[in-house]
Order: sequence, then structure tokens, then C-alpha cells
Amino acid sequence: MPDSIQHLPTEATPPNEAATAQATAQRRRLRLAQGILLLFHVTGFLGLGFAEDPSFYLQFVPLNLLLTVGLLLAYQTEKTATFWWFCAVTMAVGFFVEVIGIRTGLLFGFYQYGPTLGTKWLGVPLMIGVNWLMLVYTTGVMARYLPIPDFLRALVATLLMVGLDACLEPVAVRYDFWQWRFDVIPLQNFKGWFAVSLILQVFFNRTHFAKHNALAPFIFMLQLLFFFGLGLLS
Repeated sequence: MPDSIQHLPTEATPPNEAATAQATAQRRRLRLAQGILLLFHVTGFLGLGFAEDPSFYLQFVPLNLLLTVGLLLAYQTEKTATFWWFCAVTMAVGFFVEVIGIRTGLLFGFYQYGPTLGTKWLGVPLMIGVNWLMLVYTTGVMARYLPIPDFLRALVATLLMVGLDACLEPVAVRYDFWQWRFDVIPLQNFKGWFAVSLILQVFFNRTHFAKHNALAPFIFMLQLLFFFGLGLLS
């Protein structure tokens, strides 16, 4: 074979073009995930806020939560064993503090869960652990953008969680996520939320894994607007 044929240069994508193509693909996947979440939340908002009988939409609340958390975790940059350990511990702690809560009334006040959040164990929906993970993780990731010490980040993330809970509570009662004794949301609930959230945020900061997720801020804002909007309609 002639040398001119043997040494023909092979075409290769320049590194900068490959990086640009990869970044473009990542942006497209992010937009797709945001679009799916927006579709589900807008549909749920319209159904719960304006339908005469919202029971059809309420049955999809656990599915919506699972979809949201599934997409959120898919955008975790590095899924190490330590990361999954954080997820498991956070879900377990979030679930069992609620078990203690409904049985004693010491943490959050006296309340009971309704059927909206799905299957229960020990009187607490299994989705509650998933919800705690979503809130701790999203707010913890958002606080990492701040150039402040870890404890102050934990404090900021905790305040974000309590703020979201304040928007969520009236909606949760209206749609039977849970019910409070005497139909009064006690101040103790927010104190308990603050204490447990702060502990979990400190745990988040002290657990070593990559704390970057492009979808986390979008999910937090979507949840905030969803519950705040429904609260205005109630």
C-alpha cells in the first residue's frame, strides 16, 4: 500500500467542539427535565385549584413526588456510595421523626396523616421520607452557592425549608395531606421543622460528596410557587 494512503490523517472532533456538543446536550436534557416537571406541576395546579372535584388529581400526588425526586437524583453529578448513604439516612431520619411526631406530639404538635400521600407504615406515609430528602438536598445544594461557612449555609438552607413549609401547610390541610388538632397549625410545628432541618443540613454539609445539581434550584422554586399559588386560591 502506498505511503500516501497509509498515512492519511483521520478526522477527529476537536476537543473544544466535543466539549461544546456535550454542554449543548446537557442543556437540552436539563430543559427536557424542567419541561416534564413544569407540565406535571401546572396540570396539578390547575386540577387542584380549579376542578370541582380535585380527587382525581390528588391520587397522583405520590407519583408526582417520586417523579420529581427521581429526576432530581438523576442530575446529581457523582453518585458515590457516600451520596447514597446520605440519601438513605436522610429519608430514614425524616420518616422516623414523623413517626415520633404523630405518636407523641412533642416535635411538631398533634397531627395525623390523611390518605393523600399514599401508603402508610406506622401511621406515616412512606413518601414522607422521600419528601424530606428532596427538601434537604435541594436547599442544601442551593446554599452551596453562597461564599459563607458551612454552618451558615446550613442555617440558610434550614430557613428555606421552613419558608417552604409555611407555604405548604395551608394547602396540605386543605387537601388532606395531614390534619392538625383543632384545625390550628401550631408554632411548635415550625420550631420542630427548624430543629430537625438544621440537624439534617449539618449532616448534608459534613457528608463528603459532590454537592452540585443543575435541577435543584428549579425544583425548589417550582415547589414554592406551586404551594404559594394554591394557598392564594384557598
